Amino acid sequence: MPLASSTRLGPYEIVAMLGAGGMGEVYRARDPRMGREVAIKVSAERFSDRFEREVRAVAALNHPNICHVYDLAPATRSMAALAIICMP
Repeated sequence: MPLASSTRLGPYEIVAMLGAGGMGEVYRARDPRMGREVAIKVSAERFSDRFEREVRAVAALNHPNICHVYDLAPATRSMAALAIICMP
């Protein structure tokens, strides 16, 4: 189910949906603590374990053409795992 603009996920405020696919949805959001825009990827519940492994693998990489993962929130009863990445 898509998140509405202004919805808060922890400290992050949803600005708009960027896209959706088979594994979940991606949103543009704002991190008011750091004053930056981020992308938040929310996985579909059935992909939570796979998604968390993928996020940890990406976070271990360091390359200018790979996004940086800044945060990972584990799955909850109301939401699957989500990753916070910096947007250029």
